[in-house]
Amino acid sequence: MFKTIARVLMGILFMLAGLNHFRSPQMYRAIMPPYLPWPDALVALSGAAELGLGALALVPQWRRQAGWGLIALLVAVFPANLHMALHSDHYPQIPAWLLWCRLPLQVLLIAWVRWCTTAED
Repeated sequence: MFKTIARVLMGILFMLAGLNHFRSPQMYRAIMPPYLPWPDALVALSGAAELGLGALALVPQWRRQAGWGLIALLVAVFPANLHMALHSDHYPQIPAWLLWCRLPLQVLLIAWVRWCTTAED
């Protein structure tokens, strides 16, 4: 029961995060590292991936694949989080310590996704 609740919460949080990419795309564009091309397309693509994979994680027959997709997405956005931590002066509205705390949080999110999307309940 606990794992089911955690899975539903995880799916909803990823879906809400994905929707937020379309609600506030300027926020995500602002944190996009300058070395990445097509920031608007990447913001939309990552939002669609979060939204779709978060929903698929709630469907038993797609749960495992959605989990691996979410893990890949979390790995893919890690360079942006690292860029923000290394260049905290570009993001004065966010405390530098918080930017550094986000890095290990990615590992915890990956572990949470993996646990929530394994077949056994």
